[in-house]
Amino acid sequence: MALKIRLRQQGRTNRPFYRLVVTDSRSPRDGKYLEALGWYNPIEAEDDKKISFKSDRIEHWLGLGAQLSESVESLVHRTSPQVISDLRAKKAAHQAKMATKRKRKSAKA
Repeated sequence: MALKIRLRQQGRTNRPFYRLVVTDSRSPRDGKYLEALGWYNPIEAEDDKKISFKSDRIEHWLGLGAQLSESVESLVHRTSPQVISDLRAKKAAHQAKMATKRKRKSAKA
């Protein structure tokens, strides 16, 4: 199962409200989800009341292989940039490891 951390739309017409959820990537936008990780209210005027995420749970799901959607990545970067920097560092380390592995494989051949 491919996991995705994305926004689930709620609220009413012209009053959007979103929940940050972990879901199977094949499920619909507003379909079932595994866990709610927070919420985002774009209408709210005060910045501290706009976004609320559980960064420890986001890190947990990222460790299990979940992928962030683009919009969620920008929102999480606003509230807790450490999570995003750790994710990017992990991705860069993996790419470096794979590059050295390819070099060794081509050197043997």
